[in-house]
Amino acid sequence: QVQVVESGGGLVQAGGSLRLSCAASGDTFGINLMGWYRQAPGKQRELAALIRDSGTTTYEDSVKGRFTISRDNAKNTVYLQMKSLRPEDTAVYYCYVGSQRGVYWGQGTQVTVSS
Repeated sequence: QVQVVESGGGLVQAGGSLRLSCAASGDTFGINLMGWYRQAPGKQRELAALIRDSGTTTYEDSVKGRFTISRDNAKNTVYLQMKSLRPEDTAVYYCYVGSQRGVYWGQGTQVTVSS
């Protein structure tokens, strides 16, 4: 079993920045994909950014150039640096961990961007 714990959400004004962190612990053998999904009120959960163990990244179109995902493989930790935040970025952000043993989710952290 893998435990996933997020931190770093909060309230910020439009144009501001936030950094999310997510640490995986427990049976972390074989983790190959880490990332962030987000779910806005009344909408489906959607991908924000993913990073593979190779370092290859994928971003949702609306966050390209504003969000940067990175990871520390030794610590099984993934980060999401968010800049130039917009009110439409308001959502619960969920950490995603994919390994050879399965898929694991964090409990979610709220990000609220005020206009």
